[in-house]
Amino acid sequence: MKHEQIKTLVITALFIALTCVATIVIQIPSPMSGYVNLGDCLVLLSAWLLGPWYGAAAAGLGSALADILTSYAHYAPGTLVIKAAMALAAALIFQAAKKKGANSLVPQVIGGIAAEIIMIIGYFGYAALLLGKGLAAAASIPGNIVQGIFGILAAVLLAQILEKSHALSRLNV
Repeated sequence: MKHEQIKTLVITALFIALTCVATIVIQIPSPMSGYVNLGDCLVLLSAWLLGPWYGAAAAGLGSALADILTSYAHYAPGTLVIKAAMALAAALIFQAAKKKGANSLVPQVIGGIAAEIIMIIGYFGYAALLLGKGLAAAASIPGNIVQGIFGILAAVLLAQILEKSHALSRLNV
């Protein structure tokens, strides 16, 4: 295995752990079941820093691990797929815009919005169809919208700070 591959795997593992911890450490309970957390911030950062495939792996595995370690293990399979899809979409949008020479802020916001739409629709579908909640799953939509907005704002802010501090160039990801 080459040095760059090992470095990428180590950073991906780090983002799996960071995503899990960010999801678990700050949990603001939602009256509609679930909670608002910093996990989506790390899902989006994983996408933008690691790219579509490693970002999706870090986002999906870290978020699903958080569900397993808390009282939401029944959501872990859905979370794995939903969070990986979020990171995949955010990374692809970000990379496409960057190739066209866009500054990073606009593609981060657009990719973040696309990712959070995937999250809102994904969790509604998972709860409605696979967990058997039917239309009652729609009660989680407002909480997921708040989660999405919180995740985008935190991720964009942190990404901008990391870019300005040149911390990302030191990682060379």
